Amino acid sequence: MTSLELTLFFLLAAVLGVVIFRSFKLPPMLGYLAVGAVIGPHMLGMVQRSERIQHLAEFGVVFLMFVIGLEFSLPKLRTMKRHVFGLGLLQVLATMMLSTLIILGIRWVMPSVWHFSWQGAVALSGVLAMSSTAIVVKLMAERLELDTEYGKRVMGVLLFQDLAVVPLLVLIPALAANDDDLGMELLLALLKAVGLIAILLTGGQHVMKRWLFTVARRKSSELFMLNILLITLGLAWLTEQAGLSLALGAFIAGMLISETPYKYQVESDIKPFHDLLLGLFFITIGMMLDWHEVVLHWEWVLALVTVPVLFKLCVVWGLAYILGASNGVALRTGLYLAQAGEFGFVLLNLSLHNKLVPAPLFNAILASMVLSMIATPFIIMYSKDIVLRLAASEWMSESLQMTSIARQSMGQKGHVIICGYGRTGQSLARMLDKESIPHIALDLDPDRVRKASAAGEAVVYGDASRAQALTAAGLSRASAVVLTFLDVPLALHVLDQLRKLAPQIPVVVRTQDDRNLDALRAAGATEVVPEAIEGSLMLAGHALALVGVPMRRVLRTVQQQREQRYRLLRGYFRGANEELQDDDSEYEKLETLVLAEGLQCLGQVVDDIRPLLDRFDVHLVSVRRASGASLSPRGDLILEPGDTLVLSGKQVDLAEVEDALCH
Repeated sequence: MTSLELTLFFLLAAVLGVVIFRSFKLPPMLGYLAVGAVIGPHMLGMVQRSERIQHLAEFGVVFLMFVIGLEFSLPKLRTMKRHVFGLGLLQVLATMMLSTLIILGIRWVMPSVWHFSWQGAVALSGVLAMSSTAIVVKLMAERLELDTEYGKRVMGVLLFQDLAVVPLLVLIPALAANDDDLGMELLLALLKAVGLIAILLTGGQHVMKRWLFTVARRKSSELFMLNILLITLGLAWLTEQAGLSLALGAFIAGMLISETPYKYQVESDIKPFHDLLLGLFFITIGMMLDWHEVVLHWEWVLALVTVPVLFKLCVVWGLAYILGASNGVALRTGLYLAQAGEFGFVLLNLSLHNKLVPAPLFNAILASMVLSMIATPFIIMYSKDIVLRLAASEWMSESLQMTSIARQSMGQKGHVIICGYGRTGQSLARMLDKESIPHIALDLDPDRVRKASAAGEAVVYGDASRAQALTAAGLSRASAVVLTFLDVPLALHVLDQLRKLAPQIPVVVRTQDDRNLDALRAAGATEVVPEAIEGSLMLAGHALALVGVPMRRVLRTVQQQREQRYRLLRGYFRGANEELQDDDSEYEKLETLVLAEGLQCLGQVVDDIRPLLDRFDVHLVSVRRASGASLSPRGDLILEPGDTLVLSGKQVDLAEVEDALCH
């Protein structure tokens, strides 16, 4: 198979694998692993492992560590230090120490099967300590759980695990040395790592900032991208020459850039390389999986799935509870962190390369890690039911939360329910207070709720997406509901709940822009307020007033735009360099169409083309004559050669109208 054929085959297999797994709402990473297992030498045998594939896949790990370093933030660590260096540190240390003892104990019981040295036990314990940042964070973000009590603990542990990978990348190769040289190798590796990191971080950040500033001044995106690749791969090569890993150098490169103003530009530039090469890395990991061995030793695989998951669950549960979490929060934290992680694959592969993991047991361990990650979305999906069954106090906590909401809303009638108590929600509450209109706010940030309620404000901890919380807030007696957050999927979910519980109550929804305006109205929103368009109206109003337009006319113009549902403002001319969105085809745009000689529509009046425009839901904003005069599109206006029609609508509909008018 030629290099081009191999590349095309990998791309086709990856696309099919990711599409299938995303259809079941499973992470793409699992699709890559499955693809590698299917096309690899142990199943269909379509692709054999080779050195060039392996070397290319190593770059996936390099860019993964670079992105982790890029996200490394000292202010972020300070704000989460209690969870990062408390629960996170204890979780990694406790998991590694206990699992090392257990692995050595199994070797003592079954020496003929479990061929692990103490060095291999330490390496495998590092693999076991990792959880999947990619899967857990994505699922928590979709479920809006990042700001919950257990969400903060989970994020703290995951952040420390990412940091713990760095010393493990140094430790595992050193463990592979001969027993006589082991102490010296460990000390030498430690000194190299500390020395290199100290040199790079003491003066490196200043040099990096000055260098990136010099490159950015050239205003060349190609030069900037080449420079980032040079820095990343150059530092990776430097650490490898020092006897350390490529990944460590990439991590340091990310850390250096994270403290510069160019961090976010670098993130967007490096993402395509990171995603593509990381996918290739997981495909090569899947290719290593021998399913024949897995089926032959299925009982080992089953044991290696269930025992480590339960073990990590108990460790995290116990540590979180000891550190002050409620029983329910501690249990849910354990459930979210019980699976294997993507860094576990990196460390397992490194351990195999250094002959610390016995080859006969590698496939069983690898298969168990993949299966635990596949089970994670389902564990998280049913985590609440599991917690309610196993943590009796959680029932009481749920009841107290609903009681707290009901107590706050008790006796209120005709009040406004505010969903989300950020800056917008608080501004609305103050305006309602001035008008003596009762209200109650629901918010999921416990710190914000505690501070605001202590100040006497009507806010309680509650999830507005849950029917029980809305009912407890007195939805049946409320006069209106206002959704102040910008999360459109969550807003649609809340609207669905409101439509089932109280369809007669008006609902006002806040959005970032107008791309979901129609969908929100169809879901039951009485009014939708797009911030971008309201900002445009305010800006236009101030500009008109400053250039001398009478204030009464300014107010009338602004009000007319609102009454027309922002029709004129809902489209805009898209620039060539403007970033496209995933749902760009659903966004209204402005387009111009010049009427050339010979078109059938010439000589007709605007009313003659109205049926065509209405059929495709396209709006004629204005008509510009060849002389430069801009005319309102009156129904009796005759279309002439050289006229420019300014049209507003969705991209597909605009294309249909243009095609119909020009043929």
